[in-house]
Amino acid sequence: MIFSYLIAFFTLSFLILLHEFSHFLVAKKYKVKVEEFGIGLPPRIFGKKFGETIYSINFLPFGGFVKLLGENETIEKEGSFSQKPVWQRIQIVGAGIVSFWIFSWIIFTFLFVKGIPQAISDSDEGNLIDPRVQIVFVSPNSPAENANLKVGDIIREVETQNSKVSISRVKELQQVINENKGKEVTLTIERGKKIFKTKIVPRVETPEGEGPIGIFLSRISTVSFAWYIAPFKAIERVAILSKNIVLGTFLFLKDLIFEKKVSGVEVAGPLRIGQMLAQMQQAGFSYYLSFLGTISIYLAIFNLLPIPALDGGKLLFLVLEKIRRKPVSPQFEQKITAFFFFLLLTLMILVTIKDIKTIF
Repeated sequence: MIFSYLIAFFTLSFLILLHEFSHFLVAKKYKVKVEEFGIGLPPRIFGKKFGETIYSINFLPFGGFVKLLGENETIEKEGSFSQKPVWQRIQIVGAGIVSFWIFSWIIFTFLFVKGIPQAISDSDEGNLIDPRVQIVFVSPNSPAENANLKVGDIIREVETQNSKVSISRVKELQQVINENKGKEVTLTIERGKKIFKTKIVPRVETPEGEGPIGIFLSRISTVSFAWYIAPFKAIERVAILSKNIVLGTFLFLKDLIFEKKVSGVEVAGPLRIGQMLAQMQQAGFSYYLSFLGTISIYLAIFNLLPIPALDGGKLLFLVLEKIRRKPVSPQFEQKITAFFFFLLLTLMILVTIKDIKTIF
């Protein structure tokens, strides 16, 4: 499990480094002087200058950074970020955000060629690859939780005192469970590469909104496409996920602002995301990549938020500069960015503390 956590950590680090490398590439394209491109975060362990740029390896092994001449102050020199046209600066800042979407598109293109698990209905027939029933939610304090069932588990068989039933539809499992309330049944579970059996007793009386064993199910099948169709299917998947994430974020913020009860939503920091990535590795490589592609979209949308200290905040200042036809005062921009950076850092610390309590 430690190895899974290490993979998750370096995967998140790679995403951040890819983000910074995108800023680097577009800055080089428009001949902005890149003073330093660092892997990891300072303090510096090693650095070597090639041309005008120092390439460094740093002590904290998470992500990286790019230092541009004139990025945080007005410097009237050739190659200064502050002296480039607004539209070029917008592209340099926006490249990091776009890189997350491009990375997600690449992942889903690969998955659609290789084969990606996709939800289908019980009535779907035809050319289905390994149709199966998967657990998508486990209710707290339920028989399923007590039996150590987890999200992502696939239920292959249900064995009762009188029969053994192979499961490929949700209704098949529901029928057997409902017929055996109060009686012990044996489930054959597939978890990643492991297959094992677990015993469970369906409840006779069930809490509101829960079933006899306390799980929500989805029927899934592996779907794949020809290599020339997969990129377009990937665009469709990224667009749908982006729309759903934006809509979900908007509804969450609206409920939060108007003090409505917010349920079914969990704010997760890097530790919790790392834990979920580690869990997805146990479910299988395709699930891991699919979750990674989704996380990449979340990062793109988060960075696009018009909050100073994020790329979206920088884009907001550049748009204001274009409208006003003069830049916002660097001193004002630095002060408001520092303020919001402090708020984000405080939020990150609080979320990390919550993650530690949740995980441990």
